[in-house]
Amino acid sequence: MRHILVYFFLLSVPMNLLAQTFKLMRYDEDYSGLKDSARTFYNRIKYIPLSQTGNVYLSLGGEVREELDYAVNEDWGEMGLGRDVFLLQRYHVHADLHLGNRVRFFGQLRSGLENGRKNGPRGIDEDKLNIQNLFVDVLAYKKSDRTLTLRVGRQEIRYGSGRLVDVRDGPNLRLYFDGVKAAYASPNLNVDAFVMADAMVNTGLFDNTSTRKANLWGIYSNYIVPKSGNLDLYYLGINRANARFDEGVANELRHTFGARFWRTGIGFVYNFEAVYQMGTFGLGNISAFAVSSEIGYMLANIKGSPTVKLRNDYISGDKTRGDGKLGTLNALYPNGGYFGMNPQVGPANLMSIHPNLTWNPGKKVTLTSEVVFNWRHSTEDGIYGPSGSLRISSFESKKRYIGTAYITTFSWHINDFLNYNIGVQYFKTGGFINDVIPQHQDGFFVGSVIGLKF
Repeated sequence: MRHILVYFFLLSVPMNLLAQTFKLMRYDEDYSGLKDSARTFYNRIKYIPLSQTGNVYLSLGGEVREELDYAVNEDWGEMGLGRDVFLLQRYHVHADLHLGNRVRFFGQLRSGLENGRKNGPRGIDEDKLNIQNLFVDVLAYKKSDRTLTLRVGRQEIRYGSGRLVDVRDGPNLRLYFDGVKAAYASPNLNVDAFVMADAMVNTGLFDNTSTRKANLWGIYSNYIVPKSGNLDLYYLGINRANARFDEGVANELRHTFGARFWRTGIGFVYNFEAVYQMGTFGLGNISAFAVSSEIGYMLANIKGSPTVKLRNDYISGDKTRGDGKLGTLNALYPNGGYFGMNPQVGPANLMSIHPNLTWNPGKKVTLTSEVVFNWRHSTEDGIYGPSGSLRISSFESKKRYIGTAYITTFSWHINDFLNYNIGVQYFKTGGFINDVIPQHQDGFFVGSVIGLKF
């Protein structure tokens, strides 16, 4: 009942009270523009002056997300899950405290709940109460339109298109890290350098634990090429104990070098990315790669501005199982959403072709239709889940085709606070799954999500 009252309240708030649209990373929002605005109720929680000049102020906000899922044979019949209906709930509240122009504190609590799933919550579903963000920003340098900001504490991070490091907004629990980041920003060049430790998620109250060991570090740069697009260059390092691949389980030290060239907007759009990885896996060496492309065109002169795109991924797998060397790409902390609404196959040992069409039949409505064709890159390697973890071993099968996902999604931007999304996915199993799962079944999934931000 409380949620319904909040929905109706926000639906009644005039839209001109919003200073901006909400961001994926809530700490990127800036409400200082409300300093001299009319003192409405909504403005009072988005901008709370704590000094006479208004340079010290507090901003409050949050999110409520309710997701009802219906799944049939998500395991393709491997464990006999059959039909499953479950509810996922996400609750976030945050406070953003600015102490003048140089120092800022940001804190965010999260609660993720799961109800009804046959096998109980997955690692991405439930965390009753925990700290999602808690950091301090110090503006160490500012000259004209160039700044250097130091950030220390618990924080969400996302780089590029999220293929390797993403906050993972799709699952019920978003990712976070503990660490230090230095961010340089200028009109054409942005560079981040960071050292991070990830977390072990438990389902209770404030019982998550940090690895307390730097296991993700790197430098990520973005340069705006005038009249051409954007160029990203980056290096990412990862260190994991007991990493599991079809090749085996061993300690992993991996270095990732990558480049991305991309453009968005009206007309011709593209996103090209190439990655090479090297390092050690136990006593053996790592040599892995990925090449991804997305090209498309937005037809701005046609009603609804339809956009047609074609994505392709060529992601390496292990060439020879059991030789101690590793050729499987580690996608680090990917968003997974490139491979479907409820992705069954992840970015390792994968070749995929992904045509899709996006259309806006109404000002606040978006329809998307897509098909994803999936093959194994190497028949000596298994298939991996959307997080990059091993899902099914190769079992010496020589079948290459994994399966086809048919997906349709409907999104309704009800107003600046409230959104509704529903998606339907059918996964037709291919030769590999049919070969290694005796009682194989096609998968079916419907996800319905209503989200509210304030």
